[in-house]
Amino acid sequence: MLSRGLVSRLNHALRSFARASSSSSSVPAKSAASIPVAQAPNYPTTWSSSQQPRPGPGSNPRFEQTAMEFQPNPPSAMELIAREPVRLVHGRKAVCDGGGGPLGHPKIFINLDAPGPRACGYCGIRFEQAPHHH
Repeated sequence: MLSRGLVSRLNHALRSFARASSSSSSVPAKSAASIPVAQAPNYPTTWSSSQQPRPGPGSNPRFEQTAMEFQPNPPSAMELIAREPVRLVHGRKAVCDGGGGPLGHPKIFINLDAPGPRACGYCGIRFEQAPHHH
C-alpha cells in the first residue's frame, strides 16, 4: 500500500508533467482535418472532404497490368466440380470420403435409390446408380 506522502508526490509529478507537455510543444501538431481518413467499407460514398475515396478494383500493386484480360482468372470451385464426370456405382449406396486420405472429409454414405445423380454434401462429387441389365 502506498503511503499518503508518496501518493501526493506522485499526483504532483503527474500534474506538472501534464502542464509541461501541453504548454511546451515546440513541434506543431497536425490538425485532425489534415489527416486523410479511409472510407468505411459499409458506406457507399465519402462523407467528408478530407476523406479519401475507396480504392477501386485493380488498384492494388498485384494488378499493375492495365489489360485485365491478361490477369489470371482461375476457374471457380463450382466450375471444377461441374467438369468432374458423374461416377457410376453398382449398388444402392455410394461411399465418399473426399479422397486424399487425411486431406479428405468424413466418410458419408449416399442413397442412390432415386433416379438421377446425387451429390456429396461435402465435396460436391456426383454419384449415380449404374443401369441394371437383367
